[in-house]
Amino acid sequence: MKRTITLLVIFLLLGGGAFWYLSTDDERNKMTVAGSDRAFALEDMSQLHKIFIAGRKGERSTLVRNDAGGWNLEGAGPANPHVMEPLLEAIGNIRIKYKPSDNAVKNMVNVLATQGKKVELYDKAGNLLKAYYIGGSTADERGTYIIMDGAEQPYVAEMPGFSGNLSVRFDRRGDEWRDKTLFSEKVEEIKYLSVEYPKQKNQSFILEAAGTDYTVKPFYDITPEIQRPFKEGSVEAFLVNFESVGAEAFRNEYNSRDSILQTIPFCSITLVNTDEDTTRAVFYPIIKEKVTTQDRKTGDYVTTGGYLDRYFVLRNRQDFMLAQHLVMEKIFWGYGSFYQDINLLN
Repeated sequence: MKRTITLLVIFLLLGGGAFWYLSTDDERNKMTVAGSDRAFALEDMSQLHKIFIAGRKGERSTLVRNDAGGWNLEGAGPANPHVMEPLLEAIGNIRIKYKPSDNAVKNMVNVLATQGKKVELYDKAGNLLKAYYIGGSTADERGTYIIMDGAEQPYVAEMPGFSGNLSVRFDRRGDEWRDKTLFSEKVEEIKYLSVEYPKQKNQSFILEAAGTDYTVKPFYDITPEIQRPFKEGSVEAFLVNFESVGAEAFRNEYNSRDSILQTIPFCSITLVNTDEDTTRAVFYPIIKEKVTTQDRKTGDYVTTGGYLDRYFVLRNRQDFMLAQHLVMEKIFWGYGSFYQDINLLN
């Protein structure tokens, strides 16, 4: 009887020990699954103040949240909100899709070592929130390679609601991060605006706010003032075009920049807002060259081109940019545009 009781006690002890071991082992597994080497998403995005991204070829980008809640490229002004939005979305929602097989790990590590970008996230006090490497994708382009800084195990990551390579959201350099806006002013915040056409002096003008009204006068003293009646609502219709005017791209590294700046521009626009901030844009026309081709079906020769296509733009005497004519033409009014047509007065 005593022997039976002893065996029963031993059995219970062994069983309890096994249960404890398996339970704690399960907890250890859970901790590994939810471990720091897998927690890539930044849960509290309000903490994020600075993003540092470094490429393997020496490129560096630092993005800092400004007082208005937007983002700046450090040392270069406002960041492009259309670029920042997908980046921030990825930072806040990236998650593990699966742990790769041991056979796939070596290739993933090689790709991350040669193509990956290091991402460091900081709060306003300068504390490091997260740091990881991201780059490369699965064969179907639906998963992205990622590994936590200091970890040995890479993973394949994804983002809910998105199918594609997430690393492209981090893969930009220099001016590619920057806001391409030329003008962004509300009508009531425009105090002064001059539009100068060096080759069409009689169409150049100065527009100024005068209380709740506006005055429009010639830019050049030699241009006679128009005596026709003012066109009602014309100033507001013109100024509303400056609420959102954006360029196509930066061209600060363009080889012929200096030569182009020596030519006579098509137009120069200077805008001063009620805070006394000044924005100046100088437009140099790009003419689409004529090209003659033969139609294979009819044999006829067709000539295309020879029209105004784009502009090189010098913004605030610093940035050299490229802008489309179809986007810019809405701000190219002439002095006479604010006055009633003489034919309608007869």
